[in-house]
Amino acid sequence: MSTPYALELKDLRKSFGKTEIIRGANLAVSAGERVAIIGPNGAGKSTLFNLISGRFAPTSGEVWLNGQRIDGKKPFQINRLGLSRSFQITNIFPKLSVFENLRCGVLWSLGYKYTFFKFLADLEDANQRADELLEMIRLDKKRDTLAMNLTYAEQRALEIGITIAGGANVVLLDEPTAGMSKSETKRFIDLIREITVGKTLLTVEHDMGVVFGLADKIAVVVYGEVIAFDTPEAVRANARVQEAYLGSVLAEEQAAGAAH
Repeated sequence: MSTPYALELKDLRKSFGKTEIIRGANLAVSAGERVAIIGPNGAGKSTLFNLISGRFAPTSGEVWLNGQRIDGKKPFQINRLGLSRSFQITNIFPKLSVFENLRCGVLWSLGYKYTFFKFLADLEDANQRADELLEMIRLDKKRDTLAMNLTYAEQRALEIGITIAGGANVVLLDEPTAGMSKSETKRFIDLIREITVGKTLLTVEHDMGVVFGLADKIAVVVYGEVIAFDTPEAVRANARVQEAYLGSVLAEEQAAGAAH
């Protein structure tokens, strides 16, 4: 039976040997929602992303994408059904230019698949789409720069450009602002908000400023379960969330602020 949600997890479980990491996770994300997944280290956030994107197969339970069940499918099959993800560690082609990285990302979605007999420079639609993405991620002035020569923040922007290049309507970003300064983070939040308009976004994030500044809803994962899924205001006021996670995080941030 299909689901009306862009992404839905139903009693999802994942064990490694005798250790159960994901313990019956349930989540239903509507089309166009921006959802931040938070929780303490070791809660299972990255494992959830790996289950959704097909890197891991669940021990049991179901994952639904745009009304189609996808658990057990390979990552490339899931990507072609409309889901794309970035990783904690930047994944780009370092010895290709910024433009060439983006053009690689758009080829399959434009129907070129395994086309070995065409010159890429002659693919006008691919070149045009890559140039549009360059402007969207604000790297048009670095068009011909090798990706390895970009700053860290620029490389992260390029990776997000590649992530959305294929036209996926569900986008997973794994700690997109990790390692950035406060000013870089603020600009990056604005960029993410702009380029994911009309898309469904899930992001794993530890920076609570990013979480409350970007998310429509927050899913709190503790010991492999989603213990709360609501608006930022409701999650902030949730006693169970405060006890399990959020209170200690906010206290740490306030203490750090007072120290400065």
